[in-house]
Amino acid sequence: MEALINRFRNLLLSVKTDFKRGQYNDINWNGRAICILGARGTGKSTLMLQYLKENLPLDRSLYLSLDDLYFKQNDLVALAERFYQLGGRYLLLDEVHKYYDWQNAVKNIYDFYPEFKLIISGSSILALQKSQADLSRRLVYYELPELSFREYLSLKLKIKLEKYDLAQVLTTHQTLIDPIVASVPDIMLHFEQYKKIGAYPFFLEEEKDYVSKINQLINVIIDYDLPEGKDITSSTQSKLKKLLYILSTSVPFSPNISKIAEKTETTRPRLLEMLHLLEVSKLIINLRSSSKGISLMNKPDKIYLANTNLIHALALENQNQGNIRETFFINQLKNSGALVTTAKSGDFLVNDKFEIEIGGKNKTFDQIANIPNSYIAADEMLYGIGNKIPLYLFGFLY
Repeated sequence: MEALINRFRNLLLSVKTDFKRGQYNDINWNGRAICILGARGTGKSTLMLQYLKENLPLDRSLYLSLDDLYFKQNDLVALAERFYQLGGRYLLLDEVHKYYDWQNAVKNIYDFYPEFKLIISGSSILALQKSQADLSRRLVYYELPELSFREYLSLKLKIKLEKYDLAQVLTTHQTLIDPIVASVPDIMLHFEQYKKIGAYPFFLEEEKDYVSKINQLINVIIDYDLPEGKDITSSTQSKLKKLLYILSTSVPFSPNISKIAEKTETTRPRLLEMLHLLEVSKLIINLRSSSKGISLMNKPDKIYLANTNLIHALALENQNQGNIRETFFINQLKNSGALVTTAKSGDFLVNDKFEIEIGGKNKTFDQIANIPNSYIAADEMLYGIGNKIPLYLFGFLY
């Protein structure tokens, strides 16, 4: 145990607390047991360690990454018991899904040691979600998405920027922009950069090799994380990667599932299952109408990669600008907690009320004319006018 404690203390020394994700303040850290879900690279480990560093007594706290080789031959519950007997009361378990019987281990620690406070996280979202039925009585779940455009600016420029709710962006956007531009005069350049290399906090260390890092991240999710929650073959893994590439080069369209299945050399039912796996893994977003259920057999009305960085990493020169714009919008809106579905005339219906069309600065209202609560989210615009709002401003919702 001493070696594990020393390793964790050394790791803690490198943790910075000058920037925290917006979700840091949304989590009820006083809860007895919480689980932080999120795709790889979003900063879950840092979030846990920041909280520990600033709020917990070091001599009673232990952070463990369960992908450590130590746990290949040592029992987690027995270690927790020893730590408890030594006065430990705060146990933080990262990459929890890497432990062979982690659900039962977490249940036993929770039930046998009621004074323990548990914070757990993991990158295999499918494996963690499968546990919710068994652990929902014990764990409170939170989700950490990719960086918003606002968070990217705050982290890169080391400045504080306010977040806004959707109503503010839609109705008072003209008054919101001046303080933003005063803090970030070249915001349009930063916006273009964010769409390429800004969704994951590791852009600070990996900017030069960011695209390679994104491709590694995709491979790890499909080759290692997915099999921990679902029994899939290497052939399916290869088809999932091919499907991601097809989606990255597409224009926004209503997908022909049979044609995509043909391109990926699979069947229609299998393709629908693959789309579900990729969505659960936070690699794609399946857009549906508000009247459709989220059944595996319901084909999505549109399919997007989860964020614009994935498009740039996979499509390289074959990127579609309309796809990038719509992907940015749906990513920021869904990550802020909004309900986004298909619209009758525009591109998106938000919260069953606002119909929003996405386009460039010359986009007109022709397509959504005479529709109540309709707006244009326009790229390449610094300031908006009326119901035409700069696209980048939707990156300040979380």
